[in-house]
Amino acid sequence: MGWLRSGSDHEVVLLSKPGCHLCDAARAVIEAVCAELEVPWSERNILDDDDLMQQYAEMIPVTLVDGKQHDYFRVDERRLRRALLAR
Repeated sequence: MGWLRSGSDHEVVLLSKPGCHLCDAARAVIEAVCAELEVPWSERNILDDDDLMQQYAEMIPVTLVDGKQHDYFRVDERRLRRALLAR
């Protein structure tokens, strides 16, 4: 897909916790879109961070794009792609 601009100046973080089936689905979408657009991404377990746990416990999974909340519960593939293609 040569017509797509690389989103490599963005970063995606998935906030998750173990045993979360929605997190598994979100991870699959994030992995696919980020691989396609060559965008780095990482995953953080909210159980390892008291502040994240307090803020996001009822919203997991949460997707952050460039440090800002983008989605929660489910990741919309098209919406994530648009955000990562934006400059």
